[in-house]
Amino acid sequence: MSNLKKSMIILGAFIAAYFIPFSSQVVANAVMEAFHMLQEYAKDHVLLCLVPAFFIAGAVGNFISQGAVLKYLGSRANKVFAYGVASVSGAILAVCSCTVLPLFGSIYKRGAGLGPAVSFLYSGPAINILAIIMTARILGIEIGIARAAGAVLFSIIIGLLMHFIFIKEETDRNKNLELPIPGDNNKPERTLGQTALNIFSMIGILVFVNWGKDVSMNVWNGIFNLKYYITGFFGIILVLSLVFWFKKNEIKSWINSSFDFALQIMPLLFGGVLISGFLLGRPGHEGIIPSAWVNTLVGGNSLFSNFFASVAGAFMYFATLTEVPILQGLIGSGMGKGPALALLLAGPALSLPSMLAIRSMIGTKKTAVYVSLVIVMATVSGMIYGNFYS
Repeated sequence: MSNLKKSMIILGAFIAAYFIPFSSQVVANAVMEAFHMLQEYAKDHVLLCLVPAFFIAGAVGNFISQGAVLKYLGSRANKVFAYGVASVSGAILAVCSCTVLPLFGSIYKRGAGLGPAVSFLYSGPAINILAIIMTARILGIEIGIARAAGAVLFSIIIGLLMHFIFIKEETDRNKNLELPIPGDNNKPERTLGQTALNIFSMIGILVFVNWGKDVSMNVWNGIFNLKYYITGFFGIILVLSLVFWFKKNEIKSWINSSFDFALQIMPLLFGGVLISGFLLGRPGHEGIIPSAWVNTLVGGNSLFSNFFASVAGAFMYFATLTEVPILQGLIGSGMGKGPALALLLAGPALSLPSMLAIRSMIGTKKTAVYVSLVIVMATVSGMIYGNFYS
């Protein structure tokens, strides 16, 4: 970090400490909300969501060759296959906008094109099957279908736009990546199937250990009752694969890479959660910005109400599935159908904590363009949907 950045951080901290009226009850409540939200985040998402995700990211970075990533997700890969796989990844990974970050970072560092990687980044938290089913059942079948279709189309369109907007930078990056492709001339340590089974077992652990309960849905509830047995089954597969197929130095490198991802992402996520909690509070609680303002600003189907819903959704943090009951309350308070869809398309895929972490991986300019594309497309989609169902 440069001395200028350090100086700006120190100056910002001084100004905040000097001018923020901490004696005010509103500010004091907002500060407490920030720490309550951080505590909930730590309890609900770090051990069972982020830790498995870090290990998956470390495995992708160590056990999957750069040549394989370039072949299937790189600039010369079949575009239909690359974007098709990336756009439906959320159907397998029931993750939130923060949990998907280490997975995105690992495939991008291994050589995935910016377009497919961004498609994966958006679709991971956006196309959660259970969330879409809950949306349709609680908020209405039409908004459930619109959310599913919009999320898949968004992931592909945003990925393609990111590719073409930064095509020159990506071309230069791909030249450096594609000169030597590691592993092409060497016999692999294990088969692709063995590596895939190892990573798939970790994905299974991530998915089933976080499986939620919904007593009104018999199938999902049945899986919930067995989730720890299923998680244990995948855990046994993981241990056996490591024992029989991986060397000690590979396991050590995998753990070190996972730890590196944690060091890169966790401080930014925690900082973002604190800021988000201070500004907006937890669902049902007040931050420094009153929730009544939000309810007032997202009524009807105007350009502003859709834009505001998109921006608010993009900066708020939604844990997986929490967006549905939050929206149910907002709609009951007068939120329009268009802004509701706009928030659904922007909210789960983005958050202030995730933006800070994405910036550390792809830079400020690419992050700003990605966030802007999500907000603009969510706004337009909300207006179209709202007019159609008005």
